[in-house]
Amino acid sequence: MQHDDSGFTLIELLLVVVIIGILAAIAIPKFAATKEQAYVADMKSDLRNLATAQEAYAGDFNAYYGGAVPSAVLVYNPSQGINITVTQATAVGWAAVASTTFTPRTCAMFVGAVTPPSPATLEGVIACS
Repeated sequence: MQHDDSGFTLIELLLVVVIIGILAAIAIPKFAATKEQAYVADMKSDLRNLATAQEAYAGDFNAYYGGAVPSAVLVYNPSQGINITVTQATAVGWAAVASTTFTPRTCAMFVGAVTPPSPATLEGVIACS
C-alpha cells in the first residue's frame, strides 16, 4: 500500500489562517485612519473652494453669501458627502464649518470681522478638530 504525501496538513493550513488574521488585524486600523485623512482633506478642499466662491459673490453683490449650500445663487457645490454650513455672513466677513457623517472631525474657516467658528482661530486659515 502506497502513501500519498502530497497536499497540506491541517496544522499548516491553520498556521496560514492565523498569519492572515494577524496581518488583517494590523492593516484594518491603518486603512480606517487613511480614510479619515481623506475625508478631512475633502473638507479642507471644499472650504478653500467656498472661499473662492464667496469672494466672487462679494464682488458681485458687495456682501458675502449667508444662505444654504449648495445654492443656485452661489456658484459652488461641495463634494459628495461633505456638508458645508455658512454660520455667519455679512458685508465684512463670513464663517463656515465643514462636516461629514463619515468622521466626527470638523473643519472651519472664517474671513473678516465675524465670530470664528470652532476650531478656527486665525483668519483665512482652515482648522480641523
